[in-house]
Amino acid sequence: MFYYVSGKLAYLDPSIAVIDAGGVGYKFIITQHTHQAMPPHLSVAEAPTVKLFSYMSVREDAVELYGFISEDELSAFKSLITVSGVGPKAAVSILSLLTPAKLALAICTEDKKAISAANGIGPKTAARIILELKDKMKNHSLPSDIENDSSPIVLPDSPSSKLSDAQDALAVLGYSRSEAISALKSIDTANLELDEIIKLALKKLMR
Repeated sequence: MFYYVSGKLAYLDPSIAVIDAGGVGYKFIITQHTHQAMPPHLSVAEAPTVKLFSYMSVREDAVELYGFISEDELSAFKSLITVSGVGPKAAVSILSLLTPAKLALAICTEDKKAISAANGIGPKTAARIILELKDKMKNHSLPSDIENDSSPIVLPDSPSSKLSDAQDALAVLGYSRSEAISALKSIDTANLELDEIIKLALKKLMR
C-alpha cells in the first residue's frame, strides 16, 4: 500500500520510528541498522525529515508497518519472509544483525552460524533460509535479452566462482541477472573480497 513514507521524525528508539507525514503519525518497526542510520531526534521544533521504505503486515489481530532505510533492506526483508517459518519480526531480527550485503553473502556461502547469531533464529531456521533462498536464486528468471544466451558470463580477470557468488548475492536482494552483470563489470573483482564486491555493486545499483 505504501512504498515509502517521508516526513518529520516525531519519535525514535532502537526498534520504533514514528514519522509525521501530513499530520498523521506513522509508527514503523525498524531494524538496528535503520535506527543507526537515522538522524537524532532532538525536539519537535528541530525534528529532521526522514524517508523510510515500508512494508505493511496484515494479520487477523494486528496491522503493522515495517520501515527500512534503503530499498536493499526492504528487498532483503521481503525475501526473508517468503521462507517458511520466517515472519516479519524474525526478518527484522536478522536484518538488525546483518546488512543486506552480509545476509546475501551468508546465504551464498551457506554460513548458518552468521544467520543463527540473530536473536531468536536457530540453526534449523538458518539452514531453511539458506536452502530456500539459494534455491530461488537458482531458479531466478532471466531477462529476455540474455535468456537464450548459453555462453558463460565471465568478466575479464575475474575469478568465475567469486563473480557467480556476487551475482547470486545480488539476486537475493531482488536484482535481475542483467542488472547484476552491469553493476559488476567495472569492479575489480580479482583483488577484492566478496563482501566488498557486493557493497560496491549495491552502491552502483542505488544511484
